[in-house]
Amino acid sequence: MKRGVLKRGVQFREPVGVALETLHQHKMRSFLMLLGIILSVSTLIVVISLISGVNKYIANRVANLGSNVFLLTRFPLITDVQELVKAERRNKKVTWEDYEALRDNMKLPLRMGVEQRTNGRTRVGSQGLDDTNIRGVTANMVDIDIETPRDGRYISEGDDQSRAPVTMIGNDLAAKLFPNVDPIGREILIDGRPFQVVGVGKTIGTAFGQSQDNFAYIPIQTYFKMYGTNETVWVNIQAGGPDWMERTQDEARAIMRARRHLAPNEPDNFGILDSATLMQLWKNLTGVIATAMVGVVSVFLVIGGVVIMNVMLATVTERTREIGIRKAMGARRGDILLQFLIEAAVMAAAGGAIGVIVAYGIAVLTRATTSVPMNVPFVAVLLAEAISAAVGIFFGVYPARKAARLQPIEALRQEV
Repeated sequence: MKRGVLKRGVQFREPVGVALETLHQHKMRSFLMLLGIILSVSTLIVVISLISGVNKYIANRVANLGSNVFLLTRFPLITDVQELVKAERRNKKVTWEDYEALRDNMKLPLRMGVEQRTNGRTRVGSQGLDDTNIRGVTANMVDIDIETPRDGRYISEGDDQSRAPVTMIGNDLAAKLFPNVDPIGREILIDGRPFQVVGVGKTIGTAFGQSQDNFAYIPIQTYFKMYGTNETVWVNIQAGGPDWMERTQDEARAIMRARRHLAPNEPDNFGILDSATLMQLWKNLTGVIATAMVGVVSVFLVIGGVVIMNVMLATVTERTREIGIRKAMGARRGDILLQFLIEAAVMAAAGGAIGVIVAYGIAVLTRATTSVPMNVPFVAVLLAEAISAAVGIFFGVYPARKAARLQPIEALRQEV
């Protein structure tokens, strides 16, 4: 048994060595031969890295509503313009009274809060920021939302009840409007009205190049006093755990449908959004991109495979006498076939390895110079190498079979 294993190891080691030596001796020819494989593998890994990185980014920065949190809003996720037009006519605004009905009648949620948003201008002295996200929130949103105070405190229940002009600001406001100064306790103008800063939120970062730290939280009742109650509110509902999400959503849906007197066959005229729904929409979009890139990668792979096949055919012609000698010394058809298949697979795998290095360099450079998130999964590297080797084997079959079918006497007559 040991002799069989040793023999098999020798059978594999020799063609691998021959393939690597051929690549080393003819560097330019090898590079041109493997260019299609290199391009296809690097493209594949770059696309997978981009999709993987953006998926993580979306999950952490955009679709992250909080732990086991879903939103009850006026509209569900709508991707069709006609459906949006219908929803604008059919769906009523979600009001503060809706929130109170849900708060007083729902039994399953762990917590429930409200927020409402608008864009406004913030200013301190001569310094100002436009398009600041003004968010009116209930005090318990501190336990629901992903944004929490870094310094100072969040909005309190007392602030809300007294409609206090206090705010927790984002890091952009703290850095640009209060440079080198502790903003806690200082005054900031929000749409021309003075507010006292009671907290600074933790830094969130950017989403697709847009800062997420240009915000000011104020009490929800203060928000209503400033901007009115005509706009729809976002009800944030936190379930008791992942297993309770669906049942908690069903309970909220039942109460809202009863409040709006919807018949059993009528669709909801409100929306329920959770992180899974948002991520599914995003993955559907990236799936279209991935499908399109498969076509590009396939073209490169076919080109690379054809080139490898042509080179292997030329190699068979060059090594006809060598093949005859091996057959005369007892080598079987299977041995010759295996030798050339391994050589083709090794050549293709070498191209795949170069493609991996190129793709990794692109990913590192992209992360360092842009805000585009890139994540190179290890499984993508394994997949790329496996595909490269498979392409080498597939396109190496014909040359290998041609070599294996050579007759020893005819091969030995071949001039060197």
